[in-house]
Amino acid sequence: MEVERKFLVARRPGELGGGRATAIDQGYLVIGEEGAEARVRRRDGACSLTVKRGRGLSRGEAEIDLTDEQFEVLWPLTEGARLVKRRHLLPLRAGQVAEVDVYAGPLAGLVVVEVEFASAEAAAGFEPPPWFGAEITDEDAYKNRRLAVDGRPAG
Repeated sequence: MEVERKFLVARRPGELGGGRATAIDQGYLVIGEEGAEARVRRRDGACSLTVKRGRGLSRGEAEIDLTDEQFEVLWPLTEGARLVKRRHLLPLRAGQVAEVDVYAGPLAGLVVVEVEFASAEAAAGFEPPPWFGAEITDEDAYKNRRLAVDGRPAG
């Protein structure tokens, strides 16, 4: 089970220039009802297939590793449902980690941050730092699957 909250970034933290960052190519094979999705991802050369189900704060998730060859067979099937981003990992208080996604290509200029939690209770008690902006956890327009298909939301 994945428990996470997602926010727009109001002000880019200065640490983005320094910390660890990874390049991500992500494409969607299936985008279904009720938040179901199947995606392939290449993250700094490591490939995976992920299936998610559900909406909101807590979602079911399963992930398996793929070989480069398996990824290359599946990648063409994601045409029209892809995105590219660079993920920066920034430490927060209490051992939490902020995953800051800086999008490229048609989504250039969009920057969001996600924080994963061990439980719904921990997520509810989280107080975002000042550089976090509006919460978008429940906004479908900002789900990666929607961004990959529909592009950047207006506004």
